[in-house]
Amino acid sequence: MSTLDTPANRAPFNYLTPDLIADTIEDAFGISLKSLIYPYPSYINRVYGLQDVDNKEYVAKFYRPGRWTFEQISEEHQFLAELVRGECPVVLPLPDQDGITLQTLKLEACTPGTEEATELVFYFALFPKVSGHPFDPESDEDWLRLGSLAAHLHVTGRKAKAESRLLLDPELLHNYRETLLKEQLVPENFISDFISITDRAMELFRTHSQGLATLRLHGDFHRGNLIRAADQGLVIIDFDDMAEGPAVQDLWLLLPDHLRSSRRELELILQGYSDFEEFERRELELIEDLRFFRMVHYLHWQSQQRHDRAFFRHFPDWGSRAFWLKTIEDLQDQLLEMGG
Repeated sequence: MSTLDTPANRAPFNYLTPDLIADTIEDAFGISLKSLIYPYPSYINRVYGLQDVDNKEYVAKFYRPGRWTFEQISEEHQFLAELVRGECPVVLPLPDQDGITLQTLKLEACTPGTEEATELVFYFALFPKVSGHPFDPESDEDWLRLGSLAAHLHVTGRKAKAESRLLLDPELLHNYRETLLKEQLVPENFISDFISITDRAMELFRTHSQGLATLRLHGDFHRGNLIRAADQGLVIIDFDDMAEGPAVQDLWLLLPDHLRSSRRELELILQGYSDFEEFERRELELIEDLRFFRMVHYLHWQSQQRHDRAFFRHFPDWGSRAFWLKTIEDLQDQLLEMGG
């Protein structure tokens, strides 16, 4: 098998078809599906709604090849199991007939016009579907509830380290930047500004994070990853971005706006949090740093998906001069929010 940079490696999900997905799930979990497969709006992974012949509904997740290792995804599943034992409301992946939650699909993909063949390895999991509605906090009690839920998650998160997952620190921000530069995705006339802005952001990030503890995080704890289930209350979903980092990472994404405009909501979140866990208030200095980090993370995320068929339908101007002009302006504005 070739491991060269081929179309298959750059756009692996082009090789997943509805029939292949259905057959793979049926074989792995011993269930019989109806001919019902509908995609969820996920770009990093591929997520599908399924229904079996008994009308039971599932969610199948196919992880993007090359993004996470088997060990890293297994650590996510282990964290979910620990959270359930700690009575934190999350959704566990279903085990197969041997009790294994993480499955593997291997495909031999041929490069068009050549005899080159690439082995694509997809890891996938099956979850029970949780029906409910998005959670939009409207009252003080709702914001307190969000803080309590984050703290409940962190009680378990502090019991061990995420040994194989990403550490949200300035070095990771540096790696994202260097990848974008190495792949020559930043136009030449924007490189100097991009480097100087990110250099200053990393300097502030290092200063603000010095001496702070880290723990296992959800990593993408925004309201879109919370479901108000009819029979379970609030349920946390999608731990794909599980990481090691400061506790405030799982708080700031809940806020409706920048820190300067969200002080009231933040204080309510912290009040709810303190009912379960102590919070190091010095971490609040990291909120706008982590927002900058997320902006560069998002750029890197987009760059890794730009070969997929659907990418430019959703991001038609990605990589253009206008795109980078706005990106540099946005990064500069965010640097000012950090105090840079």
